[in-house]
Parts: sequence; C-alpha cells; structure tokens
Amino acid sequence: MTVKVGVVTFPGSLDDRDAARAVASAGAEAVRLWHADPDLHGADAVVLPGGFSYGDYLRCGAIARFAPVMNTIIDQAEQGLPVLGICNGFQVLCESHLLPGALIRNDVRRFVCRDQRLRIEAGSVWTGDYAAGAEVVIPVKNGEGGFVADARTLDELESEGRVVARYLDGNPNGSARDIAGIRNAEGNVVGLMPHPEHAVDPLTGPGADGLGFFTSVLKALVTA
Repeated sequence: MTVKVGVVTFPGSLDDRDAARAVASAGAEAVRLWHADPDLHGADAVVLPGGFSYGDYLRCGAIARFAPVMNTIIDQAEQGLPVLGICNGFQVLCESHLLPGALIRNDVRRFVCRDQRLRIEAGSVWTGDYAAGAEVVIPVKNGEGGFVADARTLDELESEGRVVARYLDGNPNGSARDIAGIRNAEGNVVGLMPHPEHAVDPLTGPGADGLGFFTSVLKALVTA
C-alpha cells in the first residue's frame, strides 16, 4: 500500500518542499497540492506547511483559511482525514476552527530561530511513534508563535490530554502553559509551532527527532 500525503502550497509558503521531503523520508508519497485547487488528488493525509501564506496580511493564516483547498480539507478533517499544521499551518488550523485558540506575536517581540527541546505528551495519529514523555529537539522559527486561549479552553486541553508537545528549557514565544502543539478531540488534526520537517536528517538539522511525526501517520494509515 502506497500512502499519499498531500502538502499544500499557498502563496507565501516556504517550507512546502521541506515538508514533502520529510514525507518521502518517512516512506510515503508526497502529493503537491495547490491552494486554488480543491481536489486533494487522492491524498490520505495532509500537511499545511510553514511560511507566510498570502503574506500574513490581515492575520497569520486568516486568508489561507478561505483558500479553495481548505474547504475540502476542513470538510474531510471533520470526517477523520489526518491533518498536520506546522507553524503557519498551525495558524491556519486555528483560523479554520479545526483547533481552538490562536497564535499571537512572540512575547519577546522578535523572530526566534533556534533548536528547541520539547516533550511529546499526547497521542495522535501524528505522534504514535513517540513514547509517552519522549524528549526531542526540533527547530522553532517564528515571530507569531505564542499560543493563547481562554482559561477554560486551556483547562480542557490539559484535562483531555490534547497538549501534543510542550516547550522545555525555556519558552521561546510566551505560549500559554509552554504549549508547543495541540490536537483535536479525535486526534487526527494536530497543530505544532516547531518544525519537524527540519529535523529528519542529521546532515541538515539538529537530528532526526522530527521524523516520527511523518512515520506515525504512515503507520496509522497502513494499519487502519
């Protein structure tokens, strides 16, 4: 069985090629998807990559949410399609209301780019290959990566085990409760501010700790 993972390109995306390479490194077939085409071309899962979709005008991810391809992704995600939003993709998922909360300007008021230690906490179709409590190093690079939500939503995320990853050794952007990534209640939609696609090969990143996100969905789809 060949698993196809779609990678969306919006105007302003800049990590789509890296995401497609990570998908291929995990053993799946990367399917390039165009923002203006609502057809997912047989993709079994979808990655919304990092970058600056539509120039981040209005708000980060606010315009991308209305792209024709997103109408299909939102509909299918609600029916169980695995979707991973990375950085700008996380912002798009929040704007699409597939995930709660929002990403705002970093509390340090500057762009942050560094290798970041994380703890993987919640299970999902994108994190099944990680042991509970696994500590990994994955790069962050963002200017508007501070996750915020009201206290009730944060409490729900915590009590329902929906915090996928949490920052260790310093919070790079002021995210509430050191949250680096969350999932929906069903576990098929994950938003993550760090970039696992930049940690799939020690030659070009801090290691291969990010590869697990892509192998996890591959195994989940093969065994479904």
